[in-house]
Amino acid sequence: QVQLVESGGGLVQAGGSLRLSCAASGSISSINTMGWYRQAPGKQRELVAAITSGGSTNYADSVKGRFTISRNNAKNTVYLQMNSLKPEDTAVYYCNVNIRQSSIIVMNYWGKGTLVTVSS
Repeated sequence: QVQLVESGGGLVQAGGSLRLSCAASGSISSINTMGWYRQAPGKQRELVAAITSGGSTNYADSVKGRFTISRNNAKNTVYLQMNSLKPEDTAVYYCNVNIRQSSIIVMNYWGKGTLVTVSS
């Protein structure tokens, strides 16, 4: 059993910053890609940023240059540093972790989501 615990969401003014954290715990053999998704009202969930076990990163065009994803493998934790926040960044942010639990089981796990609200 794997649990993801997210933190760092909140209310911030446009131009401000927030840092999201997501820590994985439980039955973990190894962690592959870790990422952050977000879902704004009336929209589909979209990939914001992802980072592989080797440290390669990928970002949505809308956040390039403003957000930075990183991970601490010793702590099984992924972070999302969000700078220069805009009202359009307002959404529920979800952590996603691809985990190998055994030699034959690989699964995606989702956090419960943390709300980020950017006011103008």
